Amino acid sequence: MNIAVVGLSHKTAPVDVREKLSIPTPQMETAIAQLCSCPHIEEATILSTCNRLEVYVVTSEIEQGVREVSQFLADYGKISLPQLRPYLFILLHQDAVMHLMRVAAGLDSLVLGEGQILAQVKHTHKVGQQYEGIKRILNHLFKQAITAGKRVRTETSIGTGAVSISSAAVELAQIKAQNLAASRIALLGAGKMARLVVQHLLAKGATQICIVNRSLESARELAQQFPSVELQLHPLSEMMQVVCTSDLVFTATAATDPLLDRAKLETVLEPHRPLQLFDISVPRNVHADVNELPNVQVFNVDDLKAVVAQNQESRRKMAMEAESILEEEVEAFELWWRSLETVSTISSLRDKVEAIREQELEKALSRLGSEFAEKHQEVIEALTRGIVNKILHDPMVQLRAQQDIETRRRAMQTLRLLFNLEAASNEQFS
Repeated sequence: MNIAVVGLSHKTAPVDVREKLSIPTPQMETAIAQLCSCPHIEEATILSTCNRLEVYVVTSEIEQGVREVSQFLADYGKISLPQLRPYLFILLHQDAVMHLMRVAAGLDSLVLGEGQILAQVKHTHKVGQQYEGIKRILNHLFKQAITAGKRVRTETSIGTGAVSISSAAVELAQIKAQNLAASRIALLGAGKMARLVVQHLLAKGATQICIVNRSLESARELAQQFPSVELQLHPLSEMMQVVCTSDLVFTATAATDPLLDRAKLETVLEPHRPLQLFDISVPRNVHADVNELPNVQVFNVDDLKAVVAQNQESRRKMAMEAESILEEEVEAFELWWRSLETVSTISSLRDKVEAIREQELEKALSRLGSEFAEKHQEVIEALTRGIVNKILHDPMVQLRAQQDIETRRRAMQTLRLLFNLEAASNEQFS
């Protein structure tokens, strides 16, 4: 049996190709059944996210198994195999094992160290078991990968620190305000960036959020995405009233000219009242002259980029630490895999030697006479078992210890040939 992964990701394929090969959960049962019906595939499961589609299989023949998976993907995506092939990556055995470990740990993600992927790997494991695509080998592999992902997140800080402009703005606001739950927050804009700001604010405990937007319809659509909290919605005409009663203001609109400047703010802000502005727009929504106002602080995209860069560098260092953790988990899986591959040969050898021991012991005891045999049978039995165990010990240890797959297989073939184990196995089942 061999492990392989065939797939594509944000690293190998553009979004228009990935879209065609997205497999939603309701279609997983049919897809897994189709893969497992292939002649050379013994186990199969599918990891499908917005950034990747990966098929993990256990195959009896690598070349044929990979071809069957590739053809399945081409048929599913309605793309000819020659067209699809340049976008596919293929990893075999140890490389496939390490790849899944890295995926589960967030080291292969678009955003290094992101946490959502571990839940998606768990879901893939659960679905694969539910639809009987995952059996003994993939079950052990996915359990080991989930353990690896958990270890990386608990033993390193790779998942901490904002790595997008939106999350950096909220992280910086939390540092400045200290208590977002007690802060009155205004958000100018209702587009994608605004949605991410709301998402990060809620995750940090913010509760008092006003949305100001030119289109109230767009503001309502944004609010509907967060049903657990009541967002206050205001038209653009009420912008200055909302700003002057806020502690923190985030600006994320597509306006080409500044919405806020010194002149506008001077007329509405109370003297000595502190205000912090986080401008994540390009072009800027807040004019540079606002910095001239006392008690007003403005942070723009360049300020936030420095936060993001610092956090990304920190995550890269954490990723290097994580790799050593993953090496340990891969080695743990390899040990299990090697022991699994040698079980059949070791079991056959032990069965044959044990059968010889029992036959010879029975002959010896019959020659010694019943009285002697009854009195000393336990001692003689223990003696013969001890001899057999000591003779078998070194071959078994050496067989399990072979690191190279081909060397180990040759050793097993030699052992089976020298001890005529195939014949013994056939006799046992005949």
